[in-house]
Amino acid sequence: MDFKIFPDYVLIENADSFDPKDVLTCGQTFRFYEEEDKSFTLVAHKRVINLKKTSHGLIIKGTNEEDFNNIWKEYFDLNRDYKKIKDDLSKIYLMDEAIKYGEGIRILNQEKFETVISFIISANNGIKRIRGSIEKISNLYGDFLGADHNRAYYSFPSPSVLKNVDPAELRQKTGVGFRDKRIVEAAKMIDEGLIDLEEIDKMNLEDARENLQVLPGVGPKVSDCILLFAFKRHESFPVDVWIKRVMEELYLNKKVPKNKVADYGRKVFGPYAGFANQYLFYYGRDNKIGVKK
Repeated sequence: MDFKIFPDYVLIENADSFDPKDVLTCGQTFRFYEEEDKSFTLVAHKRVINLKKTSHGLIIKGTNEEDFNNIWKEYFDLNRDYKKIKDDLSKIYLMDEAIKYGEGIRILNQEKFETVISFIISANNGIKRIRGSIEKISNLYGDFLGADHNRAYYSFPSPSVLKNVDPAELRQKTGVGFRDKRIVEAAKMIDEGLIDLEEIDKMNLEDARENLQVLPGVGPKVSDCILLFAFKRHESFPVDVWIKRVMEELYLNKKVPKNKVADYGRKVFGPYAGFANQYLFYYGRDNKIGVKK
């Protein structure tokens, strides 16, 4: 990739393996909007940027050189060689087609606390409702970041703010349903240091999974998502309904428990398990792999 940095935007030429649509709609993040001009507006790290693919390359508006180098290169994983990852994964049975379908996917490196709460909300929930709840939580309890002709933007609230929200108010105003008390309690545990996200960052995979699952609303799948999307644990292999269907249909040829699917995914794909997971999820969900017709 070649980066050309201007005062208020960045042009990425030869943007290999970086399509905003693939990156943002593959289920790993929820704070984005698809605009009428086919661009995507993203809210992260208390900033608002806009991404658009053009004939000249990928344009990221709303950033400067300092933020691009210190935030967005890391956030979009721009220093990683995705060509090597795809070449290696393509050698594994049936991966080539999934990789071609999600060619522009990159795994994001997201803020830890926001990712924890986002995936607590995601459990047994639909994408539209998840995104709506997270936006309402931000609008109600976050800090104002700015506005454009489309909407106003707010940051995701800190643990110290969210722990003091009345669960009943949270349920009524944000649509999180039964997850209300879980969200407030998780925020309290993190804010008071009962769960130290920075210490979890230093643990091996199993210990990290075990510690995250102390939080209310965090089970095996949610912990694996958090580790993959916020802790750079690329050996993690989250198993939701789509991954279970895809793995059973394409690899296992039988119904198996979710934990066995996760074990198989980590074994087959090794250090690239998380990348394989996202290609397979995106491909399987959009093409309804494993769904009875």
